[in-house]
Amino acid sequence: MAAKLYVGNLAYGVSDADLETMFAPHGTVQSAQVIMDRDTGRSKGFGFVEMGSSQEAQAAIAALNGKEVDGRKLTVNEARPREERRPGGGGGGGGGGGRGGYGGGGGKRY
Repeated sequence: MAAKLYVGNLAYGVSDADLETMFAPHGTVQSAQVIMDRDTGRSKGFGFVEMGSSQEAQAAIAALNGKEVDGRKLTVNEARPREERRPGGGGGGGGGGGRGGYGGGGGKRY
């Protein structure tokens, strides 16, 4: 079963092909994608690699997590699903209400 890895702290010049080349010695790379900013077209500095099996993924994590590439230490771990970003949720916003603060009291002081 394929295993998806998160790869963080990538140098901004790293391409999908570079990512694939980096991971290939550790197993079958099914896909490699550097995430790009929609507006600027530049790398966001992270990406995802899908390895052929969880054993290959673990080998890649062991070999590459913390390894320095282009002057930056990579962060490589198992990708987690993006559940936190569901639309509409957004945790709070708080109740607002009331006129906060102290000392308000609108009465005249003598």
